[in-house]
Amino acid sequence: MVKIVKWLFVLLPQWVIAQDAGKLDLQQAYTEAQQNYPAIRQKGLIKQTAELSIDNLSKAYLPQLQLNGQASYQSDVTKVAIPLPGITVPALSKDQYKITADLSQTIYDGGTVKAQKEWQQLNAGVEDERAEVELYQLKERINQLYLGILYLDEQLRQVDLIRADLNNGIKTVSAQVDNGVAFRSNLNLLKAELLKNDQRAIELKASRKGMINTLSLFLNRPLPENTVFEKPADPFPGLPDKQVQRPELRLYDNQAKLFAQQNKVIDAKNLPKFSAFVQGGYGRPGLNFLDNSFDLFYVAGVRLNWSLGGLYTKKKEKELVKISQQQVALQKETFLLNTNASLSQQQSDMEKLEQLVTTDREIIALRQSVKEAAKAQLDNGVITATDYLDEVNAEDQARQLMITHQLQWLQAKINYQTILGKQ
Repeated sequence: MVKIVKWLFVLLPQWVIAQDAGKLDLQQAYTEAQQNYPAIRQKGLIKQTAELSIDNLSKAYLPQLQLNGQASYQSDVTKVAIPLPGITVPALSKDQYKITADLSQTIYDGGTVKAQKEWQQLNAGVEDERAEVELYQLKERINQLYLGILYLDEQLRQVDLIRADLNNGIKTVSAQVDNGVAFRSNLNLLKAELLKNDQRAIELKASRKGMINTLSLFLNRPLPENTVFEKPADPFPGLPDKQVQRPELRLYDNQAKLFAQQNKVIDAKNLPKFSAFVQGGYGRPGLNFLDNSFDLFYVAGVRLNWSLGGLYTKKKEKELVKISQQQVALQKETFLLNTNASLSQQQSDMEKLEQLVTTDREIIALRQSVKEAAKAQLDNGVITATDYLDEVNAEDQARQLMITHQLQWLQAKINYQTILGKQ
């Protein structure tokens, strides 16, 4: 039992470390970054704003109540100057008082409320797409960080390969020094190169840690240094698609619909409005101006309102809307032009990098055979450690170039899909 407990103390820390080494792929990074980006909360606020605005517009169909009060003194009043036998017409007081309550109900508003509701919904769609554009642009930043970490991981693997080659050379030359067939300076040369290789590993790990910390800020969660970043699959093994599906295009389309709806709002507000009303009040005088006492009164009827002042500006307002529509169309045209130019450049880069990777593989195969021959020559004392080191470095440079070209090729493909709107 004691032995079992001891083994648990030995294995438990290793198990915890293994659990910390989680995996992360590019799509997961996109999702987490967007979920924690401030713009995602803006989408909720846009929805709430639209709902409140539409709800307020709906209240225009409810009966509207208005209370009014007035006390006045006037210099003269209406008088009956014709004497009538047996009839005395009382004189009206110059101080007059009135309290009224006006109740009105819209019957027909020319479609103003309906047009404004639709405008609010379309405006919410425009603002929502603006947030989508901002969220989508976040993917470009995630691409840079994620693929940068993958590139450093490949560089660290290459450092391990060089370390193995240098250790093999040190082992061989150390034996030769012990046997007196090689100079100790050759051994020191290889040891110095090994230390230089370790320094390179320190720099790469520090850069990797910095990128991981930056990525963790976007994901809003800590990322252990031993996190495994999975290499994305080839987005399109064959020919790339060319149909742009960016959120910017939906934004431009929604803006065009919004301006079209603005024309309907302009038309609606210039139509006549009908409403029913009831006015009740108490004052002196009432509706009978010949009665100088306080009295209750009411008036009911149908009211027509038609503001003709808008007819003077209607034409200019529509011209302004038309200009805004033309501006949106130009922005969309410019965006498509720049996007297609970027896609063309990325496609050219992909073709170039594909050819470079093919050539890199051939160069590495040749350099590897030369290095292995140099290792055999070093074992037999035919060449010095310096000569062997030259071949190790030559193969290292070839492998580094292939790593760079492979990651650039993958990045060009991912960037192509991101620019296209399908990543």
